[in-house]
Amino acid sequence: MMKINANLIRVGNVLKHKDKMMEVLSTNIIKPGKGGAFVQVEMKDIKSGVKYNERWRTSENVEKISVNEVEVTFLFIESETFTVMNNQNFEQMTYSAELIKGKERLLEDGMQIILELVDEKVAKVKFPKNIKVEIKSSDAVVKGQTASSSFKNAVTNNNLKILVPPHIKEGDKVLISSETLNYVEKAKD
Repeated sequence: MMKINANLIRVGNVLKHKDKMMEVLSTNIIKPGKGGAFVQVEMKDIKSGVKYNERWRTSENVEKISVNEVEVTFLFIESETFTVMNNQNFEQMTYSAELIKGKERLLEDGMQIILELVDEKVAKVKFPKNIKVEIKSSDAVVKGQTASSSFKNAVTNNNLKILVPPHIKEGDKVLISSETLNYVEKAKD
């Protein structure tokens, strides 16, 4: 752990604040007409997912936790756990499926993911920014619908329900955001 000035806080940093580990979601330096500048920081408790807003003077110190990133290959998932292989030493490791709750369906054999370790414990699993999925089925386009304004329902090959533009059809491959699970674009290949 190291102390840094609040004006050095960056998105993605993990801070120790009120005995919690907080991931920084956004920062905003505010310079009032009078007095010193301060930093408005939006953070999320890594364990509970609860969001907090905090203000610090730019000269105040905060505790930044060093985060180690380990690149791993996803192997398989079993009821309460998922197993990965460390890309450096090929060691297999198993973790609680709680870490990937809500995103289990995004995982595919051989997918490269990143484990963020804080104090040797996995704090977060980072998926690739966009993930390619195949459209298994999609609603028919209603006549008179304008292409720009409306999205239609679709289901991917891994059974995620997403919204896609009207031109996307069954069998198309599309990219979705691993963060929001929203449609990004049609895949190039």
